[in-house]
Amino acid sequence: MRQGSAPSLAAQRSALQGLKVLELGQLIAGPFAAKTLADFGAEVIKIEPPGSGDPLRKWRMLKGDTSVWWQVQSRNKRSLALDLRTQEGQALVRQLAQEADVLIENFRPGAMEGWGLAPDDLVASNPRLIVLRISGYGQTGPYRNRPGFGVIGEAMGGLRHLTAEPGRVPVRVGVSMGDTLAALHGVIGILLALQHRHATGQGQVIDVALYEAVFNCMESLLPEYSAFGAVREPAGSALPGIAPTNAYRCQDGAYALIAGNGDSIFKRLMGLIGRPDLADDPGLADNAGRVARVQELDEAIGCWTAQHPVQAVLDALEHASVPAGKIYTVADIAADPHYAARGMLQQVQMDDGSSLSVPGIVPKLSRTPGSHRWNAPQLGQDTDQILAEMGLSSQQITELRVRGIVGGQA
Repeated sequence: MRQGSAPSLAAQRSALQGLKVLELGQLIAGPFAAKTLADFGAEVIKIEPPGSGDPLRKWRMLKGDTSVWWQVQSRNKRSLALDLRTQEGQALVRQLAQEADVLIENFRPGAMEGWGLAPDDLVASNPRLIVLRISGYGQTGPYRNRPGFGVIGEAMGGLRHLTAEPGRVPVRVGVSMGDTLAALHGVIGILLALQHRHATGQGQVIDVALYEAVFNCMESLLPEYSAFGAVREPAGSALPGIAPTNAYRCQDGAYALIAGNGDSIFKRLMGLIGRPDLADDPGLADNAGRVARVQELDEAIGCWTAQHPVQAVLDALEHASVPAGKIYTVADIAADPHYAARGMLQQVQMDDGSSLSVPGIVPKLSRTPGSHRWNAPQLGQDTDQILAEMGLSSQQITELRVRGIVGGQA
């Protein structure tokens, strides 16, 4: 069911209103980028294979016959069920691309070219078109043809090596972080390209590799290796080179995350835990001195937290203006008043009349905020309308459906 914008947003112009986007990807990275644009008013036409649709429709936990994840990833989009393997389907994409501002795809390199949809040709035909290409290893280089999912990008980008306790098997982040980072880099690329197009009228092709998006977030990893030959190793819940900051076990078995690494913050923290000797120690006045004695500091903080339940620890730290928090589960998130106050727990009505909680929209813009305009579409629910807007007659649409080139609701 379609869900309109909140009344307070009805009269406001969306940041990306009027931007026409074609989404040819599936699963996570490409669709996440398109979802982000759709949240801020872009008109997104999602092209899916007839009959099956995007595999994400069936991933993880289903409500009825559709994943609840789908309601997050595909809100504010229109669905066109179209077979890209057919010449007629490819011709329709080329026609849509003539009027589009942005095309997003995250197939393996060469797939678009194999369908006669080479991005360079599409841009040559529509010089204002911006094409975002997301792949595991990028469109060039010796690994370009390898299949690559987000978890592989996380590993090659350097993240997986660090997500472990020392001496134990590196673990993966529990969500598709590599895909999401690539999608967000893709959105940045689109916005940069739109600014360039505004000045010159020229579109362009954006090449985002999953591993590069992860690597771009790895901070000082490479320069430390270059300058000192240092290979950063897993450190569990600590952050090497910054102290004290760690997860500390409390009396009730829960953990408090405490970041006491600022110079003045450190002094307040030591005063709170009853260690003025450490607070006033000149050798601990800066981060370098604290890093040299991090084990001593962690033991002192851990001794204090072990005497109190986690909530008492957090309350005391807040009163002392020391950054701290607990490790949230989704149950904690759903019950948290700050999440609610910030509009991050949105309730949407499903087709069956039930209510579903979905994440709110970020970032928050003061003049052109994003909005949940309508729910994720059923497979091909907008096919006939989109094709009619392209100038196809009812008879032509019926013939395409009979031949299996398009699908969805008749």
